[in-house]
Amino acid sequence: MALELRHLRYLLAVAEHANFTRAAEDLRISQPTLSQQIKQLERTVGAQLFDRTGRTVRLTDAGEVYAHHARRALRDLGAAERAVLDVADLSRGHLRLALTPTFTAYLIGPLAAELHSRHPGITLDVKEMAQDRIEAGLLADELDLGIAFHGAHLPGITATALFIETLGLVVGAHLPGAGRQDQPLSVQDLAERQLALLSGDFATRGHIDAYFATHEVRPRIAVEANSIQALAEVVQRTSLATVLPDAITHDHPHLAPVPLEPALPSRTVTLLCRENAYQSAAARAFTHLTRQLVRTRDYTPA
Repeated sequence: MALELRHLRYLLAVAEHANFTRAAEDLRISQPTLSQQIKQLERTVGAQLFDRTGRTVRLTDAGEVYAHHARRALRDLGAAERAVLDVADLSRGHLRLALTPTFTAYLIGPLAAELHSRHPGITLDVKEMAQDRIEAGLLADELDLGIAFHGAHLPGITATALFIETLGLVVGAHLPGAGRQDQPLSVQDLAERQLALLSGDFATRGHIDAYFATHEVRPRIAVEANSIQALAEVVQRTSLATVLPDAITHDHPHLAPVPLEPALPSRTVTLLCRENAYQSAAARAFTHLTRQLVRTRDYTPA
């Protein structure tokens, strides 16, 4: 039997679901057809790839090795297809981009607008996800670029510094004296102030919690939200304060910054990609305009 790409996809689907029935449903083929195709693949390879004796189906040692190379082969073929379709004059193209959540509030809008204005033939697929998922997606060739923060990156990830993001305390502009503080607010004074903060699944919240812990302050958290927009809506209509990137505060007419002493630590924003991955013309163009936008908006250079 001649090996075909579908056999590799079938193998990986069964390995992922650990079940022939669920894999068949995902592939939209019948379970008997899937079982037959896997048996054909095993005869072609000359080895048993799955252990079917347990309650779940699992790869054998030979299957683990074969699946590893199958994933790499499909990834490389996908890159080859994109390379063939890539057009250097940027009249068409496609970019798969992921960002950590705070960037959807102030960075993706201007970036997408600039990309569409300069290169309307390039389509953009944007996903919001946690940084570890971004890096895993890059390594699996499910993404072309990611925007996240400097830190301990997975092996095989290349991070290029873009700018320094600063966080600050924010209140609603409707509050008396908002935006006109002569003296910075001491971090210890925050213990008496009710706050609305991002929920714990945000990396930004971990950054904020570490700041409070360093200064031995236990914040009074009245509202938690998993959305920047929700926080902004709450703060601009209440007396609650929050912590947001300065770039969001500066662009929001209904929010006002409150100087803190000491200031919240800054973070380095990075552009992520897979090491030695094929970079399409669309990815190169997006990287270029991202650097231009950072300079235009006077973000603090990294």
